[in-house]
Amino acid sequence: MSTRYAYKPGLYFGLTFLVTYALWALAYYVNAQGAKGLSILVGIAGMLIPFVISLIMIFSSGNPALKQDFINRLINLGLIQPKMLPTFFLIMPLSVVAAILLSLPFGGSPAQFQIAGGFSFSTGAVPVLLFLALAACFEELGWRGYGFESLQSRYTYLTAALIFSLLWSIWHIPLIFAEGQYAYELWNQNIWYAVNYFVSFIPLGIIVSWLCIKNHKSILAAVLFHFLINIFQELFSITQTTKSIETLVLAAVAICIVIYDKDLFFSKTHFDTREGHQLSPAAAR
Repeated sequence: MSTRYAYKPGLYFGLTFLVTYALWALAYYVNAQGAKGLSILVGIAGMLIPFVISLIMIFSSGNPALKQDFINRLINLGLIQPKMLPTFFLIMPLSVVAAILLSLPFGGSPAQFQIAGGFSFSTGAVPVLLFLALAACFEELGWRGYGFESLQSRYTYLTAALIFSLLWSIWHIPLIFAEGQYAYELWNQNIWYAVNYFVSFIPLGIIVSWLCIKNHKSILAAVLFHFLINIFQELFSITQTTKSIETLVLAAVAICIVIYDKDLFFSKTHFDTREGHQLSPAAAR
């Protein structure tokens, strides 16, 4: 059975952006008509699109090995390396703590270490914690199910991670028009806070991609870390100025990771041919 499959990143990201943006535009229209509950449901449907397009492209590929690889990376807990777990659970809290400490000489308050009394945005009838979990789950099922795989089939891991991070950031841009969403609140509070929000996707995208690769491309690993990102962005009472500092801290972390694991990031050994890509070793586990 051949394991070769020619990924189609242009088609995947093109369809993902087109359908997501169409649904979110519909959600904004429905909300403007006063049907807020329905608009939330349509908005969540848009959030599902990276996963839905991944499923369509994987299961219509006619390639059994591609399907097996996806299912294995989705359900196989053995792909997650125990030695990587401290990294999972320490990167975000330590980055937040470092950002708060760095903010103190610039007038930041020690009160930022306090647990936040609530979330910084609302999602109507949908509990915010559930929304954060769903966002992490459905995004990574798509991004790691097919999206990032399609990019790393053509580029080094570093180039693929950078391209993915940029696309990930751009994908969120329409949310600045969604009343109640975090990006909307930032945009209306201060445009530079919104700019920082979108820039922060670059180092975060590199870190998530690295953790996923180091855990045999486990989709569950990416979901776990994405959820931790969402949680620790909301857990402490940090200001937007401190979140800007946090972006710099995360950028430093991402740079250190690339330097530390440069052989992986610049490797070309995962290429098979320019036309086809050999499925990851995870498919054989």
